[in-house]
Amino acid sequence: MKRLFISLTAVIALSGCASQMPSHIALNPQAPNIESQLQSPEAIAIETIDTRSANFIVRFNNDDQAAKLISPSEAPRKQMDEVFRKGFTKAGYQIDPSSTKQIQLQLEQLLTDVNTGTFNYEANSNIIINVIAKNGRNTLTKRYTAKNTVTGPFSADFATLELAINKLLDELSTKIITDPELNEFIQQ
Repeated sequence: MKRLFISLTAVIALSGCASQMPSHIALNPQAPNIESQLQSPEAIAIETIDTRSANFIVRFNNDDQAAKLISPSEAPRKQMDEVFRKGFTKAGYQIDPSSTKQIQLQLEQLLTDVNTGTFNYEANSNIIINVIAKNGRNTLTKRYTAKNTVTGPFSADFATLELAINKLLDELSTKIITDPELNEFIQQ
């Protein structure tokens, strides 16, 4: 009887700990390691804006219960602006707010939907960034997307979700900065 009581107490205590979920998720996107793509430095102005309708970046869907929404610990717009500034600088551009060549990066969607089952979870991440580039005479608008799915046993842990989101952000920023069409347009 004593052994049963101890076992039940341990199960209840562990389930109480498992239900505690952090309220924020930490993103840490990195500027891509790329070579300079220009023969001579080109001045550009960069602006990053967040056009998402909500601030949360992870949504835990639990059947009939209300979804649990998790916000980033730091503004994604600020982090992505830093990534793009560093990335375009590595690509050979000089960041100059007064340049007539401008790039506006619009963070349209940054969301991971986590669907939990009894014994597993599936996390679907989707990121959309719109780029509007102006080279003085013309405008180029292009939409970049990245998606991934992560599955696992039991419930999703934040480290796995953070890693998946950061990997997608890194892939998408590299795709944008090294896009031949965008670079050719800016250099015209």
